[in-house]
Amino acid sequence: MKIVCTNRKARRDYEILETMEAGMVLRGTEVKSLRKGGAHLKDAYASVEREELFLYNAHIAPYEMGNRYNHEPLRTRKLLMHAREIRRLLGKIKEKGLTLIPLKMYFNDAGKVKVELGLGKGRRAYDKRRAIADRDAEREMQRALKDEKHK
Repeated sequence: MKIVCTNRKARRDYEILETMEAGMVLRGTEVKSLRKGGAHLKDAYASVEREELFLYNAHIAPYEMGNRYNHEPLRTRKLLMHAREIRRLLGKIKEKGLTLIPLKMYFNDAGKVKVELGLGKGRRAYDKRRAIADRDAEREMQRALKDEKHK
């Protein structure tokens, strides 16, 4: 598995409750650009429309050798999942007010581009600060345990 890009802000801004994998419908120059690592998911999000899943604002850089066949960098891309999984996601999004956030984009072992989506609930500012404080405390505790072992 070769990771193309990750959305590092997603885990800070959202509490991820569940993750799933989706395929992506791409054009030829997009795949070539992804193989070079030219993508980011900074402001990207996924949405369900008419029982189909779409990825918005995912930036895939234009391929240098693409000339007139090049793609639009921020175009809307269709994501591929089973219909029952999409209906289940739609129910959770409507019922609980959750959001679909792309966490990472990667090539699987078969060479297909996949997107890992997270079903997340937005965090408030104080939740973010608490999460950072908890993480720092955990890190300090691990460091102290490691120092005790080496004495």
